[in-house]
Amino acid sequence: GQEVTKEELGGWEIHARSSGAVDNVVDTEPEALEEVRRFLSYLPSSVWETPPRCPPADDPKRRDEHLLDAVPRNRRQAYDMRRILAAVFDLESVFELTRHFGPSLITALARLDGYPVAVLAADPRFYGGGLTAAASDKLARFVDFADSFHLPIVHLVDQPGFVVGVDAERAGTIRRGVHALAAVYQATVPFVSVIVRRVFGVAGAGHGNAQKLNLRFAWPSGDWGSLPVEGGLEAAYRRELEAAADPVQLKAEISARLEAVRSPFRTAESFGVEKLIDPRDTRPLLTDWIGDAYRLVATELGRRGPEGADRVPPLPPRAGAEGALSRRGRWRPDPAPARDRPLHPRLGPGDARTRRGGIPRPCDRHTRVRLQRAAARDVGGRRPGRLP
Repeated sequence: GQEVTKEELGGWEIHARSSGAVDNVVDTEPEALEEVRRFLSYLPSSVWETPPRCPPADDPKRRDEHLLDAVPRNRRQAYDMRRILAAVFDLESVFELTRHFGPSLITALARLDGYPVAVLAADPRFYGGGLTAAASDKLARFVDFADSFHLPIVHLVDQPGFVVGVDAERAGTIRRGVHALAAVYQATVPFVSVIVRRVFGVAGAGHGNAQKLNLRFAWPSGDWGSLPVEGGLEAAYRRELEAAADPVQLKAEISARLEAVRSPFRTAESFGVEKLIDPRDTRPLLTDWIGDAYRLVATELGRRGPEGADRVPPLPPRAGAEGALSRRGRWRPDPAPARDRPLHPRLGPGDARTRRGGIPRPCDRHTRVRLQRAAARDVGGRRPGRLP
């Protein structure tokens, strides 16, 4: 056996820092209830609705001068990503979740011009912002959550890649990282990436699904590729460096050659990113984007079914039909003589219905004739005929 206290076995610290089962930690019960109220304020009442917009309390065109020097020129130097988030999103609207678990990844809810959004960002003060096994689990869970409740995702990217090493391999970083990338590529909500600094490796490829109409903007500090020059040069040119008479000089020559083609302007010129932007323009750009994002969200309401069948919202009943919606969103008409009620309360006599959910679909001429004959035969209170 093992002698442990209740706190050591299942206290807040082990679940907030190690298991990730607890998202936020506060000192008192009133504070916990306030956290819950604030969390729910970003979400819709159900998956059939869009997240609620609050009256804008901040200038959508605000430009923060701090963003010009927020990222240090030294690529090895860390910086405060949370200060950048405060400058980009509505004032005091950033609500961070699961801060102590997988700390190299920041997950938060925030608002842009009053609209709720889900926020992803790296924290370079932990593992340089690299994805660990815990951060991968955190990423997958948060993206699935945002996708379920129709929250557009804003990703401020500084991703050096997956964390490597013996401990990372034992923790299953590869397996968990693939799960995180699958969640990103399967998400259906609008996604915008703002490349703040690094995007490297497979983890960097998961900053957003580039196969969809998801936008990518980059700051002039953006730096991307398969491997970073720092550290990657020694690995890629190891044989040449070992065989060189002066490895230091050869390394400097190779580094200068790679630096010459490292500029983010080359990627922008080949349309690898939509636009290189002034960091101060990040908020105005995102507040313009969010209105379009919510117009798209309104067309994707509903539950996330395996084949998308559940995404169709419940249709309103046809004019004059009496009844009510069931808990599953299906129309239950009041009993009435068969000759006095239509084939389906939401459909006209020229439409067909599916067997499940009452979702309308077009009819061909033969199907319409069969329905009309079935309705004519159905007298005496029997149910209307169904499609085979």
